Amino acid sequence: MRKIVLFLVLFISFVYAKVDINKATMDELHFLKGIGHAKAVAIIKYRKKHSFKKIEDIMNVKGIGKKIFEKIKNEIEVKN
Repeated sequence: MRKIVLFLVLFISFVYAKVDINKATMDELHFLKGIGHAKAVAIIKYRKKHSFKKIEDIMNVKGIGKKIFEKIKNEIEVKN
């Protein structure tokens, strides 16, 4: 029973955890809807030159527009 409860707690925290786009790994970025390998690489390249100040800044990355932003806006965050 303890294992089931622990699994549920970990699963729920993973599902509801947001991805910090300033620090996310390639694998973490792949979990975002509409973000494949090329867009994940573009995000990482972009943040090497510019840090994200707000989640809307992700639309400055080539290939990420309003449509993709709307899909991922509840899954991402920017921490200071």
